[in-house]
This record gives sequence, structure tokens and C-alpha cells, in this order.
Amino acid sequence: MPELPEVEALVTFLRERAIGRVVARVDVAGIEVLKTYDPPATALAGLEITDVARHGKFLDLDVSGLHLVTHLARAGWLRWNDALPTAPPRPGKGPLGLRVHLDDGSGFDLTEMGTRKRLAVYVVKDPETVPGIARLGIDPLSPEFTAEALGALLAGVRAQVKGVLTDQSRIAGLGNAYSDEVLWEVGLSPFKPAANLAPADVGRLHAAIVGTLRSAVARASGLAAKDLKSEKKSGLNVHGRTGLPCPRCGDTVREVSFADTSLQYCPTCQTGGQPLADRRLSRLLK
Repeated sequence: MPELPEVEALVTFLRERAIGRVVARVDVAGIEVLKTYDPPATALAGLEITDVARHGKFLDLDVSGLHLVTHLARAGWLRWNDALPTAPPRPGKGPLGLRVHLDDGSGFDLTEMGTRKRLAVYVVKDPETVPGIARLGIDPLSPEFTAEALGALLAGVRAQVKGVLTDQSRIAGLGNAYSDEVLWEVGLSPFKPAANLAPADVGRLHAAIVGTLRSAVARASGLAAKDLKSEKKSGLNVHGRTGLPCPRCGDTVREVSFADTSLQYCPTCQTGGQPLADRRLSRLLK
């Protein structure tokens, strides 16, 4: 799933290419991706793109006061083309959900691979009316995200720290991959109760969140949209590296699988050498 660094990089990419361009046409290839219908997506035609912004993992194009808001979900992506095909796409065929044509012939596709079909597109007058944006918590790259603010978010929360970090109503934009990286960086078990973190742990966790995300944003800066996924994968230390050696201690990176997701961790670095039970509602093996 694209997380904060990848969406931030898409914002930069689109600001350089789309701001000042006029939407010539919008093709809806998969009606299921549209989560709003008033105003219709076709209302964007003839309007100028004036800004691009990020809200957590949401991408927001300001089109002369209307907002084209996208959540790419797990398998969605934005594919830029300097010269889009002029023929309308065939509805319901392939991964294409929505195509935006710009006045110079360029534009982008919003696509989704796989069968889950969670790519979501909204056309709204105010992005705060999008339910997922309205519930977002603090942005971890904002000045307001201090160690004290993180401590207040974690205080008294009995949930596992992994779940707290990925709860978008608490911290906006931090997802499965980068939360694995943050927890590995500070040597914390993903199953440790958030309320049990000592003040020193909170301080280190805050530094790791900000540092990990800023480093990922910097690596992605200037890359074309098509290269962002491979850059993300190449920069990860434990996430998606099950069975490979930990780059810090050499132990084998392990995985805990759930119904539709998984997490990765290093036993030596994070759980005192003890493996985590690989089942839903897992607890650290005693």
C-alpha cells in the first residue's frame, strides 16, 4: 500500500506536471471506484488544476475549487503518461479505474491490480467531507507532532503499539510497512502494549517515526511515479523481507500473518530472541 512517503512524492510529481494544466476530459472505466456522484467526475472538465496536496494517505488535486481526492488502497497506483490514448477506455476491462486527460495531451490513470477493488475516488467541494479524511489524526511530519504529542496519544492505550501506529485516526499516513521499519529501528515488539512504553521509549519512537518517514520522502524525491514502488521496497530493512537476514544483527526476519495482511520483525532486535506466534490475536510465546 502506498503510504505517506509515496503519496508525498506523488504530490511533488504532480505539482511539477499538472498545476496550471486544464482538465480536458475524465474517463470513468470502473464505476465502482467513484464514491461520490454529485458533482460528477465530468464536472472537472474545463477546470484548471491549481494545487495538489496530501491528507494522510489521500491524494488531493484542487481543480478550481473542486477536489479530486484519491485513496490508492493496497493495490492502487497513479500512472502518468505524457501522451495518453485519445480513444475512450473500455469500461470494466483491466485495472484502469479512472483516466484524467489534460489539455496538452498528458494525464494520468488511477489503476488497481488484484480483486479487492478498494481504490476510492471522490469529487467533492471540500476534502473534509471525505469520511476517511475527516477522521484523520495528526500528521507525523507536521510541527505539531512532538514527542509529547505522541506520548499523549499512547497514554493509557492498552492496544498493541503496532496497531496504534497504523490507526489513521491517531497518526495519519503511517501504514503497515513503515510501522514495521520504525519498530525495528527502536527495537520494540509490535505486540507491546502502547501504554507500557517508558518515556525514553516514546522519545526514541518519535524520533524513529519522523526520521524513517523523512528519509523515505527524501529517497523518493524527484523520482517518476513509476519508480516509487521499487524505491520503497529497496529501502526497507525488515518489512517484506521474511526469511532474509536482519541487516543489523543477522538473525532471520520473521513474519506474523493475519487474514489479509502481515507484519515482519527481527526476533533478536525486537522480542528478546523469542518468536511471535503466527496467528490472529497472537501473543509473545512464553
